[in-house]
Amino acid sequence: MLKGSRFHFFSGLIIASTLLLFSFRADKISDRLQEKINTAIQGTYEVDEFSMDLMNVSDNLNGKTPSELGGENLFRITAGEKKLGYVYVGVAPSLKKTFDYVVLLNPDLSVKKSKILIYREDHGRQVGSQRWLKQFIGRKSGEKLVYGKDIDGISGATVSAKSMTLAVNNVLESLQILKNNNFF
Repeated sequence: MLKGSRFHFFSGLIIASTLLLFSFRADKISDRLQEKINTAIQGTYEVDEFSMDLMNVSDNLNGKTPSELGGENLFRITAGEKKLGYVYVGVAPSLKKTFDYVVLLNPDLSVKKSKILIYREDHGRQVGSQRWLKQFIGRKSGEKLVYGKDIDGISGATVSAKSMTLAVNNVLESLQILKNNNFF
């Protein structure tokens, strides 16, 4: 019985921590993180020069979305006159710390690529594998992802893999909310 109580305590603690961390607001992107974002954009969209324009989401609309969109999170990516797509920059919890990630999107708001940019733990690094992350490619705004069903699990990185799945799921749901409110 004591084992069950501990399990419920730690489960509650993980859920509370997850909610706290998902409400984390990245007001300013560090230089190190910006470099990694730039590299991800250049490699994904196959461009050398591009503009990354912040898309300001109103507090009212941000309050309706599961992903944080009130800081430096959502950007339009252009190369000259051509709209390449969008990038969402987020922070998600791993077992004891957090990791920074991006979801790179096509103009139709489908996932072009997702990438873990900065991972701060010794265990669970498999979540950054492009082999695993490619499961998100092609997923569309409004689509619901279920860890273990739509997205395969990773042994040894369960918390981070669930967290990344939830993060991408929240981004897709948030994009659909923005789309429904004529934001795009």
